[in-house]
Amino acid sequence: MKPLLFFTILFTSFSSAVAIQSDIIDNLSGYFKAGNAKEVAVNFSSSLELIVIDEEDVYSKAQAEQILRNFFTKYPPIKSSVTHTINANPNFRFGILSLQTKNGKFRVSITMKKSNNAFFITELRIEPDK
Repeated sequence: MKPLLFFTILFTSFSSAVAIQSDIIDNLSGYFKAGNAKEVAVNFSSSLELIVIDEEDVYSKAQAEQILRNFFTKYPPIKSSVTHTINANPNFRFGILSLQTKNGKFRVSITMKKSNNAFFITELRIEPDK
């Protein structure tokens, strides 16, 4: 009976950890759906690589927030969903969102690294979905 209890506890703990790890990508998907650049930017590292359609550069947190705000103005979001996540590494997160806007569909790739017990976006890529 004890091995069964051990595996039950292990499985429950593992399932909870995976759910907690994926929450940050789920939260970001909600912010993208709402077109909330300010909430997305809370998760930016102090500088990040930002690729929006054809424009690519490294920006400060404030600059990247403004660029994202401009994107949401030009492409008002309708729907966002998580299509893929990688969360096996405790110091790294990666997620892909499908973002439907009034003016097209986009693939959003989010790369996050852990710093001071929190995850921050180090690369954000918004590309037309093919």
